[in-house]
Amino acid sequence: MTETLAERAREALRDHPFLVTALRAGVVNYAAAARFLDLDSDADVEAAATALRRYADDREAYAVESRDARVTMESGLGRAEDAPDGLLSVNGVGFAPGEGTLTGVIATGDVDAAALGSVLGRLATDGIEIEAAGVAGDGLLVVVSRRDGPDALRAVEAALAAVPTTA
Repeated sequence: MTETLAERAREALRDHPFLVTALRAGVVNYAAAARFLDLDSDADVEAAATALRRYADDREAYAVESRDARVTMESGLGRAEDAPDGLLSVNGVGFAPGEGTLTGVIATGDVDAAALGSVLGRLATDGIEIEAAGVAGDGLLVVVSRRDGPDALRAVEAALAAVPTTA
């Protein structure tokens, strides 16, 4: 069974979620996106662009929402093995207060995986290297170098003020 151009476009978009966001925001040159995705050398770029346009028309428009969360910093975090009082632990490696020279930026309140995604994207855009990150319940934590702590705090606050809604 041969896939249609529209099906190939949807499959290619799964590998490029940033392009789905841009399509939802209406900021894409469809022909350029079709060339970028390189759907099929035999397909007409305009036909591929039309498939992308239809895909975008079927999606909810890009929107953001502000999250109600308190953002604080905690200095002196470090890696700790099996730290029951640690702020974050994954696969036996945790980050606990009083163990090192890292800073944790903690947001409590209306946070979830979408908020974490927004935070990680903003920190990457700002060039802030992340040591660790996680979200659970009503808490979100990113661990950064001490030097990046104040900039990370401002970036987390800004990211939580404009969390993209889901498609």
